Amino acid sequence: MELHLIRHPRPDVEPGVCYGQLDLGIAESAAEVAERLRPHLPAEFDLHASPLQRARLLAEQFGTPRVDARLKEIHFGDWEGRPFAELGDVMNLWADDPLGFRAPQGESVRDMSVRVLDWLNALRAGPPARPVVIVAHGGPLRVIAGHLLNVPAEHWLGLDFACGQVTRLDVEPWGTVLKWFNR
Repeated sequence: MELHLIRHPRPDVEPGVCYGQLDLGIAESAAEVAERLRPHLPAEFDLHASPLQRARLLAEQFGTPRVDARLKEIHFGDWEGRPFAELGDVMNLWADDPLGFRAPQGESVRDMSVRVLDWLNALRAGPPARPVVIVAHGGPLRVIAGHLLNVPAEHWLGLDFACGQVTRLDVEPWGTVLKWFNR
């Protein structure tokens, strides 16, 4: 299976603000980002997207996506919309347990991983498909790529998906090949 992982365009939010599942608009044209990415995509593909508009608006430039809430970004609960600087020392708790920590009323990276991998397993259980394009967020894309490349979850943050860029993975019966990253 040929996978193209696209992170949404830059969100319309001030730097340093925690936004997770806030349904933000985008700070750049979805049409222009799609035009730039189109040469890197196959002629025909199955299209999947997060329902959050920063991902969905770009996906809709490529066609009609299958929208799935399991592809949403991590939910930061009470932190959503707040500047990280306001959170103070509580950020150290997250650094001490990056996979298990959850913001109040939010979800942990482990929780997010379960729902994203549930989506990925359903995708892989279907019949062999055309290439797949996924327009989502940094967190879910890290889970998908990290899992398929057998990167330990503690190192998924090192997979830094840039906004408005595409990464290609080829999933074979014997393993996964990273063809290119952040084009």
